Amino acid sequence: MKLARLIEYLISKRSVLAVLLLVSMAALVLVDIILPPAYTRFTWDAIGGFAAFFGFAACAALIFFSRFLGEKLLYRDEDYYDDHE
Repeated sequence: MKLARLIEYLISKRSVLAVLLLVSMAALVLVDIILPPAYTRFTWDAIGGFAAFFGFAACAALIFFSRFLGEKLLYRDEDYYDDHE
């Protein structure tokens, strides 16, 4: 029962949680830009904030590519299955 109350409380405070999440993500990117990494395997590992930018770009590319495939291959007209007379 305590879990249900906790979930209801978190749902009621979702705007505060969203702001805290965005602030913490921005702080992590700033820390990544300011502090040099202790170990770099590739040259792009030394670029501050590269992982966050690459993750965002890859996610956006995946969304656009899937929408493109959906529009070209999957979506049909509303009357696609009607009798064609």
